[in-house]
Amino acid sequence: MAIAFQSDDIRLPIIKRRYTANWIKSVASFYQKKTGDITYIFCSDEKILDINKTYLNHDYYTDIITFDYSEGNVIAGDLFISLETVRSNSEKFGTDYNEELYRVMIHGILHLCGFEDKTSKDRKLMRERENEALKLLSGLLKE
Repeated sequence: MAIAFQSDDIRLPIIKRRYTANWIKSVASFYQKKTGDITYIFCSDEKILDINKTYLNHDYYTDIITFDYSEGNVIAGDLFISLETVRSNSEKFGTDYNEELYRVMIHGILHLCGFEDKTSKDRKLMRERENEALKLLSGLLKE
């Protein structure tokens, strides 16, 4: 059971892998989940658009697509993240690029934990969960 970080057609972002993996495990544990095999695949806008069209029949760019392979209390999946969209969103929302990247990364984990964001109420709760997770990450990175 591992958390892996890969790239497809783009450079891998600079992240503290061990701290990030521990953070992901901590967030999952908070929601009574264990981590199985989780792979982050960082890619370009064009790659994520292709994945969105091919597998989800959606013709638009997005920041993350999560393929969920979870079973029971063990979360697992492939999480494709467009670094180009993360960058443009950080500029659009006036947030730090790394904060936006980690927000998107944990967003996918929260989906694996069973949380949705289809309604405005769900989106608000998702944002609150993301913010709590980012606070936890900040504490881990300061250690």
